[in-house]
Amino acid sequence: MTFTVRDLEKFQAQLSPEFEDYQLELQEGNIVVMRPSDIESSEIGAEFIRLLGNWIKPRKLGQIFDSSGGFIMPNTDLRAPDVSFVSRERLREPVRAFGELVPDLVVEIKSKTDRIKKLQDKIQMFLEMGARVGILIDPDEQTITIYRSGSEPTVLNNHQTLTIPELFPDWELSINELWPPIFD
Repeated sequence: MTFTVRDLEKFQAQLSPEFEDYQLELQEGNIVVMRPSDIESSEIGAEFIRLLGNWIKPRKLGQIFDSSGGFIMPNTDLRAPDVSFVSRERLREPVRAFGELVPDLVVEIKSKTDRIKKLQDKIQMFLEMGARVGILIDPDEQTITIYRSGSEPTVLNNHQTLTIPELFPDWELSINELWPPIFD
C-alpha cells in the first residue's frame, strides 16, 4: 500500500500518547518512524541553529527550521532534516502547514544509532530534488562533511572553519564550537 501525506496526517492524529515523541516521514509511499535522537546530537543541532540563526535573523536572509519542520518534496515524500534553511526569496513568511518546497540547506546530525550511509543517501536525495547545500555532522568523528551538487564532498575536522558562501556570505563557524562542553 502506498501512503500519501494526508494518510500520514490521519495516522499521526490517531497515535497514542506514548508515541507522540516519534517523528514520522513519508518516503516513497512508506511511513518511516524516526525515534528521538540522543541528547548530544540534539544539543549539536540546537547549537548549530543558534549560531546560524543569530547570523541569519538580523540580516533577514530567510527561515531556519529544526527537525520538526517537514517538507513535501516534488516526488510527494514528506521529509524533515535535522536542521534546514529556506531563503527569504523562496519563503516570504512561515506557513502553518508542511513546506511544499525543498530547503536550500539541509543538515543531518548522526545520532548514536544512525548509519552514515542512510544519512548520506538522505542528503543526496535533497540535493537531487534541488537543495543547494547538504551538511552531515558526525559527532563520533567530530567532522562535518559538506555536499554540493556536482562536486565531491568536503570533510572538515575540528581545527577548520565551515563556510557556506553561496547561502551565507561572510558567515563562518569554527567546527570546534559545535561540540557540547565538558564540565569539570
